[in-house]
Amino acid sequence: MALIWATLVVIFIVYALYELLNNIQNRKRYPPGPKGLPILGHLLLLGKNPHQDFLKLAKKHGPIMYVRLGLVPTIVVSSADAAEKVLKTYDHIFASRPYSEAAQYLTYGQKNLIFAKYGPYWRKIRKLCTVHLFSSQKIHSFQPMRRQQVELMIESLKKEARDRLVIDLSAKVASMNADITCLMVFGKKYMDEDLDKRGFKALVQEVTYLAATPNLGDFFPFLGLIDLQGLTRRLKDLSKVFDEFLEKIIDEHVQSHEQKQSKDFVDTMLDIMQSGEAEFQFERTHIKAVLLDMIVAAMDTSSTAVEWILTELLRHPHVMKKLRKELEEVVSLERMVKESDLENLNYLDMVVKEGMRLHCVVPLVPHEAMEDCVVDSFHIQKGSRIMINFYAVQRDPNIWSEPDKFLPERFVGSNIDVHGRDFQLLPFGSGRRSCPGMHLGIVLVRLLVAQLVHCFDWELPNGMQPCDLDIDEHFGLATSREKPLMAIPTYRLKE
Repeated sequence: MALIWATLVVIFIVYALYELLNNIQNRKRYPPGPKGLPILGHLLLLGKNPHQDFLKLAKKHGPIMYVRLGLVPTIVVSSADAAEKVLKTYDHIFASRPYSEAAQYLTYGQKNLIFAKYGPYWRKIRKLCTVHLFSSQKIHSFQPMRRQQVELMIESLKKEARDRLVIDLSAKVASMNADITCLMVFGKKYMDEDLDKRGFKALVQEVTYLAATPNLGDFFPFLGLIDLQGLTRRLKDLSKVFDEFLEKIIDEHVQSHEQKQSKDFVDTMLDIMQSGEAEFQFERTHIKAVLLDMIVAAMDTSSTAVEWILTELLRHPHVMKKLRKELEEVVSLERMVKESDLENLNYLDMVVKEGMRLHCVVPLVPHEAMEDCVVDSFHIQKGSRIMINFYAVQRDPNIWSEPDKFLPERFVGSNIDVHGRDFQLLPFGSGRRSCPGMHLGIVLVRLLVAQLVHCFDWELPNGMQPCDLDIDEHFGLATSREKPLMAIPTYRLKE
């Protein structure tokens, strides 16, 4: 043990000297940044919510900022202009993902869509997902299923509304989202206990938390084996739980494959694996890695966006009233909202945009520089980690007036949308690594918000006033509320 620690000390000293010499030689070429500590760099500047910490630092050091996270040089991007350069002008250089222990353990060596390195494999996996799950035709084909699941949720809430029960809205929305995801991807629903006694929501949140938590093993690779934070152990445990669940799903599909008339996403991937159509070695581990993407991304991001938008509506009753009036005029109180109504709900569109702007569900997204380049006269070296702080971009006071306030009316007469063309509003990212499920996510969020506002009046429990409703964050790849959103529904339709 003494030899190991002595070796680590020597490595630290050698690296510190290297960094000192390197910084002296190249200091003028790097973006500005705060002073850091030897070896640790700027890790101690990051607290519970790194996206908020980076925003505070960017206000002092600028929208393109240099920090060092352990041994990893990192460029933090905090403005729309800088984000456009990274995601559009130099997208071909920054389209890769950095190494992370979370991705290694959870996604079978970064074989998934979200964390895969940029290259031929990633392009083929993205095409597979886009064509077979996220195409307009495929999304439209799932419309009857979405309608059925939403109706089931509304019916369940109606029963609880009769007894004036306090509802965990966060759990309700997450559960329905999990059902829709399972039906789209796996062809049937799975209960929480089919995965683990902790359930889908808890485990998916654990994944997003661990994947976003600064891991010493990522920033000091030789510390990975020591696991000082206990993250590796937790990642291995999670990986085992999900692997067993995904193996069971694939086995079920293999056994029933020949008898099926309609095929789901798992069936499609099994066909591709057996046919050799993928043009690369495509095995069960690749299928499991992509399926985990679908579970985590589809289940957590949409439900978290709905959760935040409903939070702001409860905090701003005048906005809720205005949205409800639009719904009554377009839909009427005689029926529920249909997906075909969504294109006529202009104020709903503004509310959703503003909710996604103010509460960026995925606040920090890591990229990796695949070669040396110069951005705004600043040198960015190959292998640097590029952290795009969407939370900061979407609260940029140079673009948004009163950026910390919930003001849907700011979009009146505006052509800004959420599809990645306008770099001041990027809830789904932009460029090569933008979210392929963007269209489906937008449909789900708009439909759920519209339905819950149209069908029910909502009251905060225990006499709580709107201004008392907290907006504390639980940081992760998808940053949700710290506490569940609780409210009392009253059914309001005339049917």
